Amino acid sequence: MLAPVEAVLFDVDGTLCDSDPLHYYAFREMLQEIGFNGGVPIDEEFFIKNVAGKHNDDVARAIFPDDFGRGLKFCNEKEAMFRRLVTEQLKPVNGLYKVKKWIEDHGVKRAAVTNAPRPNAELMISMLGLTDFFEAVIIGGECEHAKPHPEPYLKALEVLKVTKDHTFIFEDSASGIKAGVAAEMPVVGIATRNPEHLLMQAKPALVVKDYDDPRLWAALDELDKRGGTVKNA
Repeated sequence: MLAPVEAVLFDVDGTLCDSDPLHYYAFREMLQEIGFNGGVPIDEEFFIKNVAGKHNDDVARAIFPDDFGRGLKFCNEKEAMFRRLVTEQLKPVNGLYKVKKWIEDHGVKRAAVTNAPRPNAELMISMLGLTDFFEAVIIGGECEHAKPHPEPYLKALEVLKVTKDHTFIFEDSASGIKAGVAAEMPVVGIATRNPEHLLMQAKPALVVKDYDDPRLWAALDELDKRGGTVKNA
């Protein structure tokens, strides 16, 4: 039904790069420093529930429900720590450059669509060598609504001048998958860190381990057989 494919949209954190461990480390260390949760370090379950894939406004409300201003200040300071970690430790998701080549070879448009602050997104994209790959970087916080609202993905369609009927999305969080599904596009869930069963609850079209997963390449091969891209349509 997607043929011909006009565009592919990517989330950034956890989708292009395995950044969640860096976010988790920064949140855990900084929250412990201020005595959050009685000084007991947060665990991954807390991180997945309250942080992963969410916009900082929502994170601030979840962690500091009685002091939104303090929550925002904390999140901004945490992002600065995260950017320091990125320059030392960022790694791409397995198979990323393989799928990048497929997209380039097939002449498909592409954009990054993320709830990350722009300085974070642009730094990660640059560190991965993808600055020239993306035609646009859509930031949830620069839209009226961030994910899980569909607006950031709908804005990407407008910027790229493509239709939802010929575009699909790569996402690693339930929040992001919900945004893509609400925008009426098929979403491929990347189970980088978030459990597959959690991603499935958001109703992706497919969940794969990473970009090397044979299930992904079977789906892309099927698109090729249908003449499923702009270049060979």
